Amino acid sequence: MSRLYLGLGSNLGNREALINQAIDLIGKRVGKVVRISSFVETEPWGFKSEHRFINAVCLVETEMQPLDCLHETQRIEQQLGRRRKSRKGIYHDRPIDIDLLLYDDVHMESPELTLPHPHIEERDFVRIPLEEIMLSL
Repeated sequence: MSRLYLGLGSNLGNREALINQAIDLIGKRVGKVVRISSFVETEPWGFKSEHRFINAVCLVETEMQPLDCLHETQRIEQQLGRRRKSRKGIYHDRPIDIDLLLYDDVHMESPELTLPHPHIEERDFVRIPLEEIMLSL
């Protein structure tokens, strides 16, 4: 069983409900959700928008491999209304965003996935909730 930390964000629609729906689907399709951080409201990062984000981090115990987790979380994003991914640092409003942050002690870099997530330290809306649940273990 591997430990997977996921970052979740939403700045369109019923943000808290969308994050809760994503967590529910993650629990059904990726693995057992063990911990969920507090929800925090933040300004958009990397782009301008009038829509603020709700962000959280969850810890999942999974038997899936990292790329399989990525593909399943992308399907969950699509199911919850996400139509396009950010590319080359160009971000935009979205109903849901799910990022793989950490997967055990795995270090990998591929065109699809980099672990650990390369921007954890730059993003307080990820780092602070991540620390919250890591310290509660």
